[in-house]
Amino acid sequence: MKVRYRYRIYPTDQQKGLISQLFGCCRVVFNDALAYCQQEYQNGNKKPSSNELSKRLTELKKTEEKQWLTEVSSIPLQQSLRDLEQAYSNFFKSCKGQRKGKKVKPPKFKKRKSKQSARFMDNGFKLYPNSDYIHLAKIGDIKVIWSRELPAAPSSSTLIKDSADRYFVSFVVEFNPQQLPENQNSVGIDLGITDFATLSNGKKVKSPKPLKKQLKRLRRLQRNLSRKQKACTERSRSSSKRREVARKKLAKLHAKISDTRNDFLHKLSTKIIRENQTIVLEDLNVSGMIKNRKLSRAISDLGWRSFRTMLEAKSVMYGRDFRVIDRWIPTSQTCSCCGFKGGKKELNVREWICLNCGTFHDRDINAAINILVAGGMHGDSKRTWREGKTFCKESTSRRSVNPSRISAVVS
Repeated sequence: MKVRYRYRIYPTDQQKGLISQLFGCCRVVFNDALAYCQQEYQNGNKKPSSNELSKRLTELKKTEEKQWLTEVSSIPLQQSLRDLEQAYSNFFKSCKGQRKGKKVKPPKFKKRKSKQSARFMDNGFKLYPNSDYIHLAKIGDIKVIWSRELPAAPSSSTLIKDSADRYFVSFVVEFNPQQLPENQNSVGIDLGITDFATLSNGKKVKSPKPLKKQLKRLRRLQRNLSRKQKACTERSRSSSKRREVARKKLAKLHAKISDTRNDFLHKLSTKIIRENQTIVLEDLNVSGMIKNRKLSRAISDLGWRSFRTMLEAKSVMYGRDFRVIDRWIPTSQTCSCCGFKGGKKELNVREWICLNCGTFHDRDINAAINILVAGGMHGDSKRTWREGKTFCKESTSRRSVNPSRISAVVS
């Protein structure tokens, strides 16, 4: 299993200039190759192969116009061409129906203001034993904060700069996680807005809601940025510097919001995986729910889909059984004691009494118990869902998971 480990790095001012030059060269190589492929397509020719693009890059370095490409390491430049080849491969497979998920669009030109990255293979970087520095080709030794040890020797490293001007380095390593000891615990999880997660054992978990807490400050920084003038003439350069300062402040706040949310989701998902053998979750139509303009901001602030992805990946890593039930099962309408269907209820109805058996229900806890039963686990309930029939949509114990998801979650 391949996983990705990411660490914060602190380059010097001189190294920042070299890194910026490297990002620019990678971006130029990618955009130039993409423009060449589009031109060949318009001329009625096939897409150039990766070998043809590599030879073209070698010839391009010999010209006076692009001779400055030789000032940076050639490894990230070649990896940019591989990224373009992979992007086209995903696009063609998506068009042919050979790729699951949403339709993939053709590759786009990279922008200077977006997230920048450059990938080195094992011959482009060097790790020093018992040292806080890493050596990158034609950049030098960069200070690294080793927040945790690497489990094995990395096969590649990616240099990253986000919109908040923070620098990271991520390593891809081969990792064989130790399976957690099995237990007999199982849990059903009902996701909500007031309470992020309601467990079938009665526990409720609140979300930090970082966007809601920082919304006032976020609006102020956005208004401040909108007042700053863009650099369009020689006289407006001082104004554009102020705009860049305002942009960085806004980007740092967005990064803080994202980090707070991810930290909460990682800790909660890890705790649930460690304490339970079987985890059952409801398949929510998040993309459809955020179309409700009254609830879209609150739903987006929670990160339901990211939470599901983390549970799915960590279940594969640590030998847990993760199940997802169908979204059309009436978990909020059905009594978890007798199975009587009480009908559709408004969102403001948080508690109700079953008309058949008279049991008092908390709406979210009742739904979590029904989710657990629908996933094939009886839990503390005395009944089975529709005479023992389960409506489990998918389970990680019976299917494979994309390793790229695991890499994204572990980092």
